[in-house]
Amino acid sequence: MSDHTNYSNSILITGGAGFIGSNFIPFLLEQDDNVRVINLDKLTYAGDLSNLTEIKKNKRYNFVKGDITDRRLVDKIFDEHDIKGVIHFAAESHVDNSIDNPDNFVETNIKGTYVLLEAARKYWKPTLALESTPRFHQISTDEVYGSLGKDGFFTEQTPYAPNSPYSATKAAADFLVRSYHHTYGLNVVTSNCSNNYGPKQHDEKLIPTIIRTALKGEEIPIYGKGTNVRDWLFVDDHCRAIWDIYQRGKSGETYLVGGNNEHNNLYIAKTICDYLDRIRPKSSGSYSAQIRFVEDRPGHDFRYAIDASKIKKELYWKPEMSFDAGLAKTIDWYLEKYKL
Repeated sequence: MSDHTNYSNSILITGGAGFIGSNFIPFLLEQDDNVRVINLDKLTYAGDLSNLTEIKKNKRYNFVKGDITDRRLVDKIFDEHDIKGVIHFAAESHVDNSIDNPDNFVETNIKGTYVLLEAARKYWKPTLALESTPRFHQISTDEVYGSLGKDGFFTEQTPYAPNSPYSATKAAADFLVRSYHHTYGLNVVTSNCSNNYGPKQHDEKLIPTIIRTALKGEEIPIYGKGTNVRDWLFVDDHCRAIWDIYQRGKSGETYLVGGNNEHNNLYIAKTICDYLDRIRPKSSGSYSAQIRFVEDRPGHDFRYAIDASKIKKELYWKPEMSFDAGLAKTIDWYLEKYKL
């Protein structure tokens, strides 16, 4: 794959009203004046069009409300908009919800990915002899690799070992994408990222939950003893990585994207509380007094950590946002959202 390949024109973004997608679309429209974006989103609880108010009048942006499992709709979008690329964000993504109701995860994450791949195969007509020019980018997660101990890192060679219905359905989707490359010659790339944080993230996720409950004077819930470790990636850094991989990644390859910011959940909670103590002090005491440990969730992976040396070496990408600066930017955004 040439470093100068440009998969521009009409790009179908699935789940573009969600957290990462709604950060990526404005970034993409700013990066490339030739690109047209078709955003297909079902607008479930995790999708919010208010996240995209800054680009809703952009003539190169089109929103379509619909389900990625709707084959007729997906085929219509490919045909009417002459889709030249797919960046596939849409997924059910909350682990707790996957434990309570795995049906939605199987339907959306597996069947939905299959429907998109079939539409791409039908419309682009790839062959094994000559890979199609249009590109399909699968946005995945490091959770497909299971759990790490205190040492070590996930790499592109780490065997898949998903431990929740969420990560298992994402793993299945990744394998479908891989199979369409090797069986049909579809031009695919896959990226597996660590935990994202930043503006526009849904309230159910860890960092928004800590901010929200702290400001409301409620108990701040932390699973177990708060020792579970994640590698935190600021969403803007992830957006840059996605675009680099989409444009210049090698067809059929996987790229791991991490922030090189390993912190446990208790550290995250205390750091947020310390910041709020400085900029929104309580009348007495610290926000950290609201921290409460709650029963751990089933199958809670202990640690995720990513070795992102491949994307750094091949595509010259690296994270730019420091964790403290990114967290401050995130908290300030939520303060504005909650009008506090």
